Amino acid sequence: MASKVIHALYNDDDILMKAVKEVRSAHHHIEEVYTPFPVHGLDKAMGLADTRIAITSFMYGCLGLAVAIVMMNYMMIQDWPQDIGGKPSFTYLDNMPAFVPIMFEMTVFFAAHLMVITFYLRSKMWPFKKAENPDIRTTDDHFLMEVGVHDNEKELTELLWETGAVEVNTIEK
Repeated sequence: MASKVIHALYNDDDILMKAVKEVRSAHHHIEEVYTPFPVHGLDKAMGLADTRIAITSFMYGCLGLAVAIVMMNYMMIQDWPQDIGGKPSFTYLDNMPAFVPIMFEMTVFFAAHLMVITFYLRSKMWPFKKAENPDIRTTDDHFLMEVGVHDNEKELTELLWETGAVEVNTIEK
């Protein structure tokens, strides 16, 4: 069974914000909003939850720190101990001040790279994926709100026209 959505096009971001708030207050579900540039406050107006990518970044940084500690302990203390700059190589703790830059760099490396990979996978933006932009005008100067239809097409269409839409289309997905 195909689902129906309504595409409402707007030509101003302030009108779009007002429309999003009105559609949400009328208890309609907004599937997605396509904009040519970031609109400040749109995520809050749509009722989207805060992102958890900062939490994953922290966990990836902790993983990088752990890998750095294990790697340096193995390489510099257990596998091939060397006297570098007069520093003893008996224990890891004796050499830890010299290893701080390496620990920092590995923490940043893991956090940054794994966070980017997580973002792309979570956003389903893998290589060679075809763009899912429903209207080419949203890359130039229009804003598109995609609202799901649940046996209320006429009422929803009227509401979208009242909110200042310049074009309203019903689409079968």
